[in-house]
Amino acid sequence: MALWGGRFSAGSSSMFRQVNDSLPFDQVMAAQDLQGSVIWSRALKKAGVLTDEEQQQLETALLDLKEQAEHGTLDFASSAEEDIHSFVEAALIEKLGDTGRKLHTGRSRNDQVATDFRLWVREHVASLKADLTTLSQSLLQVADRHRNAIIPGYTHLQRAQPVLFAHWCLAYVEMFKRDASRLDDLSARLNQCPLGCGALAGTTYPVDRHDIARQLGFDGPCLNSLDAVSDRDFVLELLFCASTSMMHISRMAEDLIFYNSGEAGFLQLGDAVTSGSSLMPQKKNPDALELMRGKCGRVFGALQSLLVTMKGLPLAYNKDMQEDKEGAIDTVNQWHCCLCIASEVLDSLSLNESRCREAAAQGFANATELADYLVGKGIPFRTGHDIAGQVVLKALDEGCAIEDLPLSTLQSVCDKIEDDVYPVLQLEYGINKRNILGGTSMQTVHQALDEALSAVAS
Repeated sequence: MALWGGRFSAGSSSMFRQVNDSLPFDQVMAAQDLQGSVIWSRALKKAGVLTDEEQQQLETALLDLKEQAEHGTLDFASSAEEDIHSFVEAALIEKLGDTGRKLHTGRSRNDQVATDFRLWVREHVASLKADLTTLSQSLLQVADRHRNAIIPGYTHLQRAQPVLFAHWCLAYVEMFKRDASRLDDLSARLNQCPLGCGALAGTTYPVDRHDIARQLGFDGPCLNSLDAVSDRDFVLELLFCASTSMMHISRMAEDLIFYNSGEAGFLQLGDAVTSGSSLMPQKKNPDALELMRGKCGRVFGALQSLLVTMKGLPLAYNKDMQEDKEGAIDTVNQWHCCLCIASEVLDSLSLNESRCREAAAQGFANATELADYLVGKGIPFRTGHDIAGQVVLKALDEGCAIEDLPLSTLQSVCDKIEDDVYPVLQLEYGINKRNILGGTSMQTVHQALDEALSAVAS
């Protein structure tokens, strides 16, 4: 049953139906469509369109269908309906006859789908925020297990300065906190109700749109009917939030892939999140991390696709906008899966603290400490920077670390270098000297970690 057949004398072609019908994917919004329909039936009764008995019959039937939808027992596969809206209406007509035909009075699929989609996004925003919280908890727990471990910090993928592993973990906690805050911002903007805006111009029936919005948990009704039925900003925002978060997940995955490599050897991943090679028996591949990194492409693509779809559309609704759903549904599924598997990866990893420390001490990562030491001797930083670079050249010539150079060699470069330089060149000194808000000292990082753990516990 189509919701628009009266004006047509012939049916749709099979190829057109293949392109046009959306039930195969918009069935995921069945519960939301039924929820909105219950509230619409109440609004119609209040407006004098339905009798008390008719409304009660409709609500009972709708709630029965909603229960079936929530239990996954509605038979979508054998249905020939165009979309979730016609599926619901056909089910009502089958149950209630002409009473079922009254529900769509004053309503369009345009305001209906806009409402359904907002309800669906709102529900998934809540579950995605919970996923982000779980991932942050996993980061905090692995940081707590290795709160004193030191790893190399990198710029340009070259060893730069040593940092605490917990500091690395907390960096990603900050990213995922911002991801959650973006979902909060999205929630505030999407929580306006389009129902009652009709096809584009509003409805002629005196429904109480404020009451409809309240009953559906919205902050209020959309204020312009043209905008309400054609707005998909909330989907674009969802896709942007997902794209940004997936980018964060991908960066974390890339770090962990490198840390897990034989060249770095900083950590081992659990068997449950890795796989082997069909040819090489020794291989243990970080496939979960690589898939997280790889899935970014399809999420980024969904955002770009909808931007391109929306950029040239005139007001108000156009069927192009049906293309908003498949990408969004897939994005939510992929984002959810990646957040969950990222938590499993972090829960499974084992850090090789001694190897991390060894690597952190390599690469002349204490050269900045030497430059700062010279500043303390009254030498301008830029001059100290040059002197430290010359010391690095000496160490390269000798094939040793800066701290292993004899004092005479150091003084041959700068006579202000004294015995007190050697404690400055030790690994912990460089870590703990950065005892400033946001820095990597043990005191600063432990405090930040403890505060984050307490916040999660509360």
